[in-house]
Amino acid sequence: MTQTEYDKMMAEELYDVNDRQLVEQREHARDLYETLNQTSFHDKEKLQQLINQLFGTVGIGSEVRPRFVCDYGYNIHVGNNFFANFDCILLDTCPITIGDNALLAPRVQIYTAAHPLDVKTRTSWLGCGKAVSIGNNCWLGGNAVILPGVHLGNNVIVGGGAVVTKSFGDNVVIAGNPAQVIKHLQEGEATQYRQKMGH
Repeated sequence: MTQTEYDKMMAEELYDVNDRQLVEQREHARDLYETLNQTSFHDKEKLQQLINQLFGTVGIGSEVRPRFVCDYGYNIHVGNNFFANFDCILLDTCPITIGDNALLAPRVQIYTAAHPLDVKTRTSWLGCGKAVSIGNNCWLGGNAVILPGVHLGNNVIVGGGAVVTKSFGDNVVIAGNPAQVIKHLQEGEATQYRQKMGH
């Protein structure tokens, strides 16, 4: 059976980014997130409907503030109490899976999309990607960037402006470019810190 470009994309293989089916799917997602971005903050029912239509999986109590941007939407899977503040970008060429109680500060960027290193391949409009996963109770600070293939454990705090190029386990604070562990959290410390900060 012949693989479609969608199949290749989901398998983290090289795929044609200009494939008609994929272009139409991106345009559909754009229609949804543009409507989301123009919907009144007070119309919570409509906002929730749009998030449910756009994302692949949505837990209860999720909120997304404008201006939100993504590629496909259906590859975004979030748990309960997900919160994305203003101007977040989630490029979901491959799945982005986020656990419960995740906080994304303004301008957080999560990228699964990548490009081949070989210039001839890249200029032929072939793309590639790697899935990203983020555990429960994570807090990503403003302007944090999560690169393709990164997996973060539970209770991870990402400092503002960090560029996360590799995976990290549970209960750590990471910061810098490239991000490094700056603190190991004790049991319950991440929750206490979030409560102290009003989250």
